[in-house]
Amino acid sequence: MTLKFRLLGIFLCFQIFSLFSQDQEKSLLKTFHSISSNDLLNDAAELTSAKYGGRLSGSPGYRNAAQWVADQLKLSGVKPGLSDSTYLQFFPNAYSEVNTPGSVTLMPDKNNKQKDYHFPEDFYPGSNSASGSVTGEIVYVGFGISAPELGYDDYRNLDVKGKILLMETGVPYGVNDSMQAKWERYSYHRYKFLHAHELGAKGLLYVSKIANPNTSFLKGFVYAHISEPVAEELFGGTGRKYAETHASITKSLVPNSFVLNKKIRITASTKYFPDSRSCNVVGIIEGSDPKLREEAIVLGAHLDAVGSPGTLFPGALDNASGSVDILAAAKALATSTVKPARTVIFVFFGGEECGLYGSKKYVDSSVWPKEKVVCMINLDMVGNGTGFYLANGKSYPSILKHFSDANDKYLHRDFNASEVRKSYSRPRTDGAIFEKAGYKVLHLYTSGTVKPVYYHDPMDNTDALTPEIMEDAAKLLYLGVMDLANDKEYIVK
Repeated sequence: MTLKFRLLGIFLCFQIFSLFSQDQEKSLLKTFHSISSNDLLNDAAELTSAKYGGRLSGSPGYRNAAQWVADQLKLSGVKPGLSDSTYLQFFPNAYSEVNTPGSVTLMPDKNNKQKDYHFPEDFYPGSNSASGSVTGEIVYVGFGISAPELGYDDYRNLDVKGKILLMETGVPYGVNDSMQAKWERYSYHRYKFLHAHELGAKGLLYVSKIANPNTSFLKGFVYAHISEPVAEELFGGTGRKYAETHASITKSLVPNSFVLNKKIRITASTKYFPDSRSCNVVGIIEGSDPKLREEAIVLGAHLDAVGSPGTLFPGALDNASGSVDILAAAKALATSTVKPARTVIFVFFGGEECGLYGSKKYVDSSVWPKEKVVCMINLDMVGNGTGFYLANGKSYPSILKHFSDANDKYLHRDFNASEVRKSYSRPRTDGAIFEKAGYKVLHLYTSGTVKPVYYHDPMDNTDALTPEIMEDAAKLLYLGVMDLANDKEYIVK
């Protein structure tokens, strides 16, 4: 008889639990269906509008965009994430205002006619160029690296004083192994610019037509970013081809620098603001469980873009998309009648494009003890595609399952993941800063490109976004984070 009552009690408890689970699922799905691609696209249109000037970190436009995000968090019931009850976490961030596209002109001589290159087809102005005009002989200096400990020097036997350099980005060594780590310090744009300036160069043509504020302002040093076809054209008449020369350096790791016997003029109109500040936007939803609330899940995306170097670069895919995905998930988690047991922190980083300033600031001045953070999930360019890819997920299966299960049950998108793979090159995403600091980090990306990708390009506007994948990314975050936050079996290690 006693056994029968025990079995009956277990059955009734199971039935009650099942009913509760069904009610909870209904509540979750009600909020789930409130996440709208139309709202996400409207938020992306707001952040990419001209009034924010391309959200260049340090600029008034970026600060206004950050305040808009903070206001949205407040309206949704997401609390300020900083100890002083504010949303904005400040840090130093110098920047330059680019007034006009400037110009790049091949000067006439007995062999060449004058040629004016065109913005934006042929070149972009330097985001941190000095203002003014420089004219000089062109010297190709490969990757612009002097690394005696590696037996490599692009400047060997070259006098570049008063010259304008034609230079590659990156490093010639392309394998992701321990040797790559020895090249890391030479891969930074600021190293290359400063070294060229110290050797007396007065200008630079950087072979990579990508708007990039992660460079140095150096007094009197004028530069521009040029396309590879322009570089190939400048090699004309030298008896060499640009693409072949570049390939030979990377294959042999032997420099191949030389004087092109041509002159170029670069002009720029800029204003430098050395004492400016930027900020992260930090919001928090406190956990509902008295014990589990001491643990936190961090969601992060960079809010900044590259500004308006010659024209507006809206920065829609990179990275208004990741920012509005997290903002939508934050709104859903805050308004849901089902509450996360663990704390959830939302960070919209400034200064990513300038050199990962915002993520470094957050890690150095974290609002939550690292040992109590379940994981950090980073979103960058999550707005164009048909499926999802959770990098590092396979290395953390007890975290991964919450997101793969949510996708399998409710979204039905292609879903893949990878294991952690150590990168020996310089960090290029905010998540990498967290990884270096010892956090568990997962990177959410999209797969299956639907539209052309315009990277650091004036065409990176809302037309480049796929609203449907953005909606599902926000829904995946909402369900996955809620499930992980309420997983009482998970143990933070």
